[in-house]
Amino acid sequence: MRKLFVLAIILYLTAAGLYAQAGRGAATPKAAASIDLTGYWVSVVTEDWLYRMVTPAKGDYTSVPLNAEGRKIADAWDPAKDEAAGNQCKAYGAPALMRIPGRLHITWQDDNTLRIETDAGTQTRLLHFGAAAAGQGGDWQGVSTAAWEVANGARGPIPGGGLKVTTTRFKSGYLRKNGVPYSANAVLTEYYDRVNEPNGDTWLIVKTIVEDPPYLNVPFITSTHFKKQANASGWNPTPCTAR
Repeated sequence: MRKLFVLAIILYLTAAGLYAQAGRGAATPKAAASIDLTGYWVSVVTEDWLYRMVTPAKGDYTSVPLNAEGRKIADAWDPAKDEAAGNQCKAYGAPALMRIPGRLHITWQDDNTLRIETDAGTQTRLLHFGAAAAGQGGDWQGVSTAAWEVANGARGPIPGGGLKVTTTRFKSGYLRKNGVPYSANAVLTEYYDRVNEPNGDTWLIVKTIVEDPPYLNVPFITSTHFKKQANASGWNPTPCTAR
């Protein structure tokens, strides 16, 4: 029993030392990253093909839990008015951007900020970690606060897998290009996970939750898939379109 007790103490101290070293080595969010999200990714449309690859017909908001006010706004959609007002990007705001088929380029802007660029609509999102969130918002992408997910270990939080992002303070826009609305008071929560397949393929899965009581009866939840590319092949920045 004494030998087992001594062995347990040794293992405990070894684990504690490794944990402390890992903590000292992960002084910044970039260094603490539990998964690597950087690189080029191309969207693979695995759901809602009819609502993502083409612009749905006016009044078609199938599977979106719109309330009466949300349906009223969607039924009044007029892309010509959006174009005249310079609002061609209403379907490219943060709550809908990841659903637009295209490519992503993800990089670290600095040790505390992940940068996501899209070729569809030529948009840029900045994911700020901790107290680094900056900007007043009020644009299409709003203000995003990011945190690496952690698990509870015997000695407290330990690095887990995935990234959680919460975004607020964006302009009102569309969940789909045919005028399905979200308000400026909506809250966007996203979970980013990387999956490495045995055949060498790498996937980015983004779970999106939009909470918006002014227009939605319940949260609108989607899952969007991207496949890792070896390089920038196919990268083709294009402007927003209202139709």
